Amino acid sequence: MARGEKSADEKNLLAVDVGNTRTRLGLFSGDELVGTWELTTHERLTADEARMQLAQVLALMGKRLPDDAILACVVPMLTDVWRRALVASCSGRAYVVGPGLKTGLRMRYDDPSEVGADRVADVVAARADYGAPVVVVDLGTTTNFEVVDAEGAFAGGIIAPGLALGARSLSEAAARLPMIELRAPASVIGRNTRSAMQSGVVLGEVARIEGLLDAVMGELGADAPVIMTGDGAEAMAALLRHEVTVDDALTLRGLWHLWRANRRG
Repeated sequence: MARGEKSADEKNLLAVDVGNTRTRLGLFSGDELVGTWELTTHERLTADEARMQLAQVLALMGKRLPDDAILACVVPMLTDVWRRALVASCSGRAYVVGPGLKTGLRMRYDDPSEVGADRVADVVAARADYGAPVVVVDLGTTTNFEVVDAEGAFAGGIIAPGLALGARSLSEAAARLPMIELRAPASVIGRNTRSAMQSGVVLGEVARIEGLLDAVMGELGADAPVIMTGDGAEAMAALLRHEVTVDDALTLRGLWHLWRANRRG
C-alpha cells in the first residue's frame, strides 16, 4: 500500500438502500455505522437531484466525500440515477448490488436474479451477524420474510403486502372507510369504524406474521432466531408472542458486508 493510502479498514463507506417508499443512507467509518439518514423515494429523481441530496446529507453529518459507496435499489428506473450520483459523490468506487457482485450466498431460489437487492443485503447481514438458521422479517411497502437454512443457504422467503399498503388499499377500495393511524387498538373487537379497521389491519398483520413464522419454523424443522427490521419494527415486535430481535440497521450493515467481500484495495 502506498504511503498515505488508506487501508480498507480505514475507509469511509456510504451505503444507500433505495426502497419503494423510503431511501436510507448509512455512513460507515471502518466497520462502525457512524450516521444514518432517511429520504422519501421519488421515482422521477434525476442524478443531479440525487447528488444534491447526498451533498446535503454528508454536510449534515459533517463528513467529506466517502471513499467508496454501495447501492441496493429495488426501483429499476432509479438504479442508474443513484449509481451515477454515487460515482460523482465518492472518491473511490461505487458498487451496485446485482449481477457480477459476489454475495457468498448459496441460493435455493429457482431464479436468483428475482431476489431483490435489499433482500440479499438482509440475508447477508443476518447470516454474518446472527448465524444460521435465521429468519428475517423486513417491514416496508411489502412485508418480506427471508429464510436462511441450517447450512447457511438462502432457502427462500415470503412476500406480502405491507402494513401501510394494506391500510391504503382498504381505504381506497371502500368509499366510506377512512385512512387510519397505524397503531394497535385497545381491543380486538372494534366499537367504531377506525378501531375496527386498526384491528383488522394492525392486529391482522400481527396474526399473519405469527402464523407465517410458525409455518416457516415447521418447514425448517427447528426454531430459528427471528430478526425484524424496517418501518415500525419496534412497535410490531412488541405485539408479537414470538421472540424477535429488532435490528434497524440490518440492510445497511448487509451492504457493508457485501462491500467488504467485493472491495478492491
